[in-house]
Amino acid sequence: MRFMIIRKADRNTEAGILPSQELLAAMMKYNEELVKAGVMLQGEGLQPSSRGTRVKITDGKPVVVDGPFTETKELIAGFTMIQVRSKEEAVEWVKRWPVEDGDVELEIRQVFEAEDFGEEFTPELRQQEERLRAQAAKR
Repeated sequence: MRFMIIRKADRNTEAGILPSQELLAAMMKYNEELVKAGVMLQGEGLQPSSRGTRVKITDGKPVVVDGPFTETKELIAGFTMIQVRSKEEAVEWVKRWPVEDGDVELEIRQVFEAEDFGEEFTPELRQQEERLRAQAAKR
């Protein structure tokens, strides 16, 4: 099962305050543990919403709004993708998040797998998805 660990934004991340050397070292150690355990797929920090853009599509019409966005508690500052056996295992990894990050909110969300879509995800659509993933992996 794949899970995304979402690091919620806060006042500091939205202000563009970069992590300290201490926090960077702690995150590298945490990521190294994930990699050694064979569960880490990807992890990235995100720029503040002031550098972002939202596109809302209503009735087929896109409306583009540049950041910053006001609801900091609903924004994402970074993410880590892991592959583990269960949600409980994902929770155990998140409990080990570096304390150097201070008071943070982390959200765990399971990623959909092909089999989750049932019969609607036809063999043709599965083959198309596999081709697209293979093409993207080559880049």
